Amino acid sequence: MDVLLGKTLTELQEVAVSVGLQKFAGKQLAQWLYVQRVTSIDEMTNISLKGREALKANYTVGRHAPVREAVSVDGTRKYLFAVGEQFVESVYIPEEDRATLCVSTQAGCKMGCKFCMTGTLGFHGHLSAADILNQIFYFDDLSNIVFMGEGEPMDNIDNVLRSLEIMTAEYGCAWSPKRITVSTVGIPAMKRFLEESECHLAVSMHNPFVSERAQIMPAEKMMSITQVVDLIKQYDWSHQRRVSFEYICWAGQNDTPRHAKEIKRLLRGLNCRINLIRFHEGVEEIKPSSNTQIFKPSDEKQMEWFRDYLTENGITTTIRRSRGEDILAACGMLVNSLQ
Repeated sequence: MDVLLGKTLTELQEVAVSVGLQKFAGKQLAQWLYVQRVTSIDEMTNISLKGREALKANYTVGRHAPVREAVSVDGTRKYLFAVGEQFVESVYIPEEDRATLCVSTQAGCKMGCKFCMTGTLGFHGHLSAADILNQIFYFDDLSNIVFMGEGEPMDNIDNVLRSLEIMTAEYGCAWSPKRITVSTVGIPAMKRFLEESECHLAVSMHNPFVSERAQIMPAEKMMSITQVVDLIKQYDWSHQRRVSFEYICWAGQNDTPRHAKEIKRLLRGLNCRINLIRFHEGVEEIKPSSNTQIFKPSDEKQMEWFRDYLTENGITTTIRRSRGEDILAACGMLVNSLQ
């Protein structure tokens, strides 16, 4: 049975006509799905009973609740969603004046970053736009969304762009794109995102040197960090749209003055910010098995030096506060541990 969630206005109009309704009923369907956020076709009360029965014969809304939840000591919550025969995790991060949701775009990940626990899952499939939106629609108090969960969003670009359209379109949720950030390790499909969306971009850098980055991030061989930055520099970041670079700090490996100076050179002339991230070592049994390097977190003093050096040289740099580490919900730790 086909799913209504994740369909664009044009597609919903086609659905309406296909079951004997007028074309304008497509807009009613969008209202029920994306504004009212119904979970069943029976709730669509301004559509005739006959129309609802015709819809139910071929379609379902496509909403379902998570199957498990874990709560961190810091208030972060992690949720496990079933996606067909697979599972994915989402992380809800409450703060005093806002709530951010970190959503997954794939079951597992194929990028194989050697420091990332999520990579140990392997790749088990793309999430549909319905699967992505279902994670978001479970919550009604979100102020921000980050596409930073399982998977590489740009590797599932069609479904990511579709979900972004629905979240930001007038017929959909009418969110400002400035409330949404999409991450990438940097692959060619990023160009489509830059052209077809106005949402913020976050690039996982982790090392500014091409040869060193290639040792820990296989995607570097597909598109080097130099090429990634050169592409980004072709776009306008002087207004409300932002680009940021994520940078996990490892002691002696990428937190040295040599790395800081190369970041300054690489990003010269680009209006951006850097988020420094503490490395989460995780638990022994699910550390990346293929990893021959020993990753150790930078100490606080070195991270502060790194931050201050970059900031003093014109690149706004912050140290991101870790959330949810005790429930394996922090950066790079999503391994469907709630299964």
